[in-house]
Amino acid sequence: MTSPEADTRAEAEAILARIAASSDADIDLAEGALALAALDRPQVSLARYRAHLAELAEEVATEGGRDLEEGSERAAVLAHVVFGRYGYEGDRLSYDDLQNANLMRVIDRRKGLPVALGILMIHAARAQGWTMSGLNFPAHFLVRLDSRDERLILDPFSGGAVLNTAELRELLKGIAGDGAELQPAHYEPVGNRAVLLRLENNVKTRLVREQKLEMAKGIVMRMLSFAPEEAVLWREAGLMEAQLGNLKRATMLIEAYRQKCTGEAQRRQAAMLLQELAQRLH
Repeated sequence: MTSPEADTRAEAEAILARIAASSDADIDLAEGALALAALDRPQVSLARYRAHLAELAEEVATEGGRDLEEGSERAAVLAHVVFGRYGYEGDRLSYDDLQNANLMRVIDRRKGLPVALGILMIHAARAQGWTMSGLNFPAHFLVRLDSRDERLILDPFSGGAVLNTAELRELLKGIAGDGAELQPAHYEPVGNRAVLLRLENNVKTRLVREQKLEMAKGIVMRMLSFAPEEAVLWREAGLMEAQLGNLKRATMLIEAYRQKCTGEAQRRQAAMLLQELAQRLH
């Protein structure tokens, strides 16, 4: 008989394996985020977190969610339920706390990073049949809510506030500098897999900053478990293994990167890395 922790870990790994084999449109974003969270907290059952997600969606439905046509009405109900009734908020005091990227702990604490809060919003919105997606906006995760007559940009970190063009420009300049200007790409939606990668990238970046390279490498391998076609992740994992002195493992990962590369420049880079590793091995 296996332990409950082993069962939860196996369940989470199975969810991520299904995501790896799924088309982007078929990915259950919140379920994927819970699976990632469970790998760090296998002693805790997923059941009550799934129940909470269902409760969030049902509360939005109770507020008339499925019958609302106007985007502004939908945004108001979503903000009222998620941030008003349930008290979610952006964690401004301890932004870099790794708990803010773990959806289980975000649900427990009712606070988190923009991308984690955005996943909750997307889940509740899609349960109503609304079209909502993550946005290709740099550094600060935003969501886009599309309705019949309008397209709204919402900020999960600020209580689901609707941002106008001037506010988006101000946000961008605060992130990228006064010379930054809004581009059409900043309004484009990103896929579900990309949202999960962005969630995990927050964890990886903080671990690298704290010089916890072994743990950071584990996060990159976790990202590969549900996004194996992301060539750059194979390269990143290989470089980390090389830095840790695991040259044979690094060679295997860089070779995988070479095989998945689509551009000539990438293939040349991979060949150079493999040559350097071979010289170090001998």
